[in-house]
Amino acid sequence: MKNKLICFFAAAMLAAAAPTALAACAGDDDVIRINEVTHSVFYAPLYLADGLGYFEEEGIEIELTNGGGADATMAAVLSGGADIGFCGPEAAIYVAIGGSNDLPMVFGQLTKRDGSFLVGREAQPDFEWSDLQGKEILAGRKGGVPAMTFEYALKEQGVTATLNYDVAFNMMTAAFEGGVADYCTMFEPVASQYEAEGKGYIVASVGQQSGEVPYTCFMAKSSYIEANPDKIEGLLRAVTRAIKYVNETPSDVAASKLAPYFDGTSVQALQISLDSYKAIDAWTEDMAMKESAFTRLQDIIESAGELERRVDFDELVLTDTAHAVYEQVYGL
Repeated sequence: MKNKLICFFAAAMLAAAAPTALAACAGDDDVIRINEVTHSVFYAPLYLADGLGYFEEEGIEIELTNGGGADATMAAVLSGGADIGFCGPEAAIYVAIGGSNDLPMVFGQLTKRDGSFLVGREAQPDFEWSDLQGKEILAGRKGGVPAMTFEYALKEQGVTATLNYDVAFNMMTAAFEGGVADYCTMFEPVASQYEAEGKGYIVASVGQQSGEVPYTCFMAKSSYIEANPDKIEGLLRAVTRAIKYVNETPSDVAASKLAPYFDGTSVQALQISLDSYKAIDAWTEDMAMKESAFTRLQDIIESAGELERRVDFDELVLTDTAHAVYEQVYGL
């Protein structure tokens, strides 16, 4: 996976000059192609599952690409450009509502709360959410879980602010640095690096304020899941083992294993990021989504005015394999 990550990012940079560069990254039929919504320490267990050799032990090789947004990730799954999408489950909900002959199903959940941090232009050691009254915030794409969760948190606090939806998810930090908005949500390690460079200040954890919600999940077409049960189980077992590892291992040690996946980011910065996510209890241990969490997610989407109808839990979510893997890994 390390080589495939390097190959993908290099190919993406050279795409205009060498449109066939990605072909060199292609694997054989045994490779699982995963399109992730963005690349972040928030998803550390996914990368550590590779760095610790857990995927290899399952006979799995991962080809990882970056969608730059849940809509693009889901498009890759629907078009066959990726076997598995790793993004917010709202993308699968929207497809279910629209109808599909081969519905993408959620089979595992990695993160259980918003992993972004609110960054402002000035230090606010006594920050209160009421400070956002009347302010403009870059919080993600309209209809995406990051933006809807943030909006939901504001409503719970009785705060009225302007959420700027006009900037693409993977361009928000650059836009904020360029002077757009008063605040911006950023994932790690970007948030800590941005602060370390003196460009802004982390004032709050969005996840601590918004509470638990199924934030980032693995999903694939029903046909792929049915045809590849061993791959699905192997992926879930490798990532579940990595979640256990990162929660039980000192962050400086885990950061050294994570460093190859974040070229140009210091081990110290990665350690800070891991500590930040441990502090907010970011990752699930049992990757089987809970129906109560799915219900709350739809409450959030409905509150944002983005839900045409409710989707039944059993219509979209598979839990048996993930839960069985959890019990196996934790010896229950």
